[in-house]
Amino acid sequence: MPLEKAFDFLAPDDVSDSDVGRLVLVPFGRQKMVGIITARAESSEIAPEALKPVITIVRDVPALSRHDLALAGFLNQYYQHPLGQVLLTGIPPTLRDARVRETLAALVTRHVVLAEAGIVLAVDSLPARAVAQRNVLTRLRQGPATRAELLGAIPGAASALRTLQQKALIRMDVVRAGHVSGDRTSAPSVIPGPPPNAAQQSAANQIITALGRFEPFLLFGITGSCKSEVYLQAIAEALKQNRQVLVLVPEINLTPQLEARFRERLPDTVMVSLHSHAAAKARATAWLAAQSGHARIVLGTRLAVMTPMPALGLIIVDEEHDSSFKQQEGLRYSARDAAVYRASLMNCPVVLGSATPSLESWRNASEESAGRYSLLSLAARAVPGARLPQVRLIDTNQHPAKDGLSAPLIAALKERLKRGEQSLLFLNRRGYAPALVCLQCAWMPECRHCAARMVFHRRDRRLHCHHCGHIQPVPAHCGDCGNVDLAPMGQGTQRIEDELAHLLPDARVARMDRDATRAKGSATRIFAEAAAGRIDVLVGTQMLAKGHDFPKLTLVGVLNADDAMFSADFRAPERLFAQLVQVSGRAGRAGLPGEVLIQTRFPTHALYAAAQSQDYARFAGLQLAERQAALLPPFSALALLRVESRKPGEALNFARRAAELARDTVSGSGLQVHDALPATLARKAGWERAQVLVQCRSRAMLQKQLPTWRAAVQAVAPRSVRWIIDVDPAEV
Repeated sequence: MPLEKAFDFLAPDDVSDSDVGRLVLVPFGRQKMVGIITARAESSEIAPEALKPVITIVRDVPALSRHDLALAGFLNQYYQHPLGQVLLTGIPPTLRDARVRETLAALVTRHVVLAEAGIVLAVDSLPARAVAQRNVLTRLRQGPATRAELLGAIPGAASALRTLQQKALIRMDVVRAGHVSGDRTSAPSVIPGPPPNAAQQSAANQIITALGRFEPFLLFGITGSCKSEVYLQAIAEALKQNRQVLVLVPEINLTPQLEARFRERLPDTVMVSLHSHAAAKARATAWLAAQSGHARIVLGTRLAVMTPMPALGLIIVDEEHDSSFKQQEGLRYSARDAAVYRASLMNCPVVLGSATPSLESWRNASEESAGRYSLLSLAARAVPGARLPQVRLIDTNQHPAKDGLSAPLIAALKERLKRGEQSLLFLNRRGYAPALVCLQCAWMPECRHCAARMVFHRRDRRLHCHHCGHIQPVPAHCGDCGNVDLAPMGQGTQRIEDELAHLLPDARVARMDRDATRAKGSATRIFAEAAAGRIDVLVGTQMLAKGHDFPKLTLVGVLNADDAMFSADFRAPERLFAQLVQVSGRAGRAGLPGEVLIQTRFPTHALYAAAQSQDYARFAGLQLAERQAALLPPFSALALLRVESRKPGEALNFARRAAELARDTVSGSGLQVHDALPATLARKAGWERAQVLVQCRSRAMLQKQLPTWRAAVQAVAPRSVRWIIDVDPAEV
């Protein structure tokens, strides 16, 4: 487990309270490490001779603000994760490295400008002895200057700059020269788009009215209602008021289309993208531009929620229901929930947008929750004449899906091809086939590192594990009976792509999944070709399900949706309904009538009936009633202790002991401690896995008890065991 406590060091003579929140380079054992100053103390419990001196305080980067530190404190306490790791999670890796000074020297130019107080101040009012300060201010009244220019031209400028910053008379903008362009101070140019309809304008007006105060909004808009137009209207007004805007999206592949739309409408606004796949230097530069206030819009995935933004005035979380907003490793935070908390700290509105809101957000906007969130609705598609697609169910009991495709679906594909329209086939399973099976004894090869079957990939004629990444050759014979007759079972995206090549030889088919988009820029290229009409049929996983707009796409086929209905996770129906609605929403967005065909063995199931009518409110009402009866979220709070060990049986044994500790330490607190169980995937990458679920009606009571349980578990945990408490787990 990571260390919990803060560490004391001897501060340099010029340290001040304004250095709290700054990066600092310190000796740590035999290494040099980057940390963050969380407090300045007059004394320490450690003897002075035992304290090590700070190597340097990194003043080239502005300090994290009190709001940034408060957000980190919330994440530390709520998600039961060490503060040091929380603070460093949101900082780009190149700035966490011991060579941070060299990195900054290559990345940044420091632009010094007068702050508002410095503009008002008369230079002559400074003390006569403050010659360097007076000279700096006199120079800055002529216009901004780089720090290097001031140091070279004015004796004593280094000390003067520190003093003037402490007095809030100057501001130092830290950005990489030439990397971001645009005027960050003047009112932005806004290129008009299509006139917003009444619902869009009403929603935007309510958000705009809330600028300057904390108010959470749930923007519930059907697919194709153009929620992005509401975002743009609110963003433009926030920028006019010289505020920064943070826009979060669940997946990297959604950023290019949204970024292009923003740049088209706000061409001279400084905007940066922040996500984990960005090049190291680009990510660091974007982070510095945001922290200095130079970047006015930050568009990013979940990690961007912790990006320092001194003038943050509006937060938007697009597709707020998406499980990708929940981090699954390390600090297991929800970026959506962190965004709401951050908005409360910054006293600004936060907009959660979705066609299929999470049940937690939907309930927060309901009358039962006294309107904790304000509900904004977009009930019609934005394009005049565009309607929601007609959804039909194909009963595969009557129309068997040979090689994954039923006769009615094949006929619909051929009809679209004849009309010059596009189709999309959604199958949330990559590879050629989910398994390779012996036709004699039904043996299937499993991953040697995971409790999972290997997936057959026909392109490279190998077996892949989609959990740990292990790859191995296709066996020459059955591992049990020796039979050489092995055949693929089931369908993956590769197999459907091959089948389409046989059924529709003249069609231009493209596959969109993680395997097909490994090369940089490949996903953007496929989306661009589809939008330009150069692809007839798209085959893909959930990467295609949301956020994309293809004007000529009129048919969506959903394959193997039934598989998701057999999950033990109570959130499975919610996720399946969201996927069906989101992928259905790709059809008929530009005026052409759309159709959705869902292949299923259970055409009378209530979930499919709700998907047919696309009545989210009805579906949510049924699900919330079930959750309330079972005391599941949002009617209770959950925490899941996840345990891993390489020693056989150790993970489950330790999980059982942790469950006993929970019962001993939280007795009488209203917490329900479930029995320890193997995880759904009992072994992954060589680690055996187990879990303990703790449940409580009161979130406050759960939060009160978790630190006690966590300390008890930590006191007895052997080094051979990895464990973490996952608060509000996305999957159980």
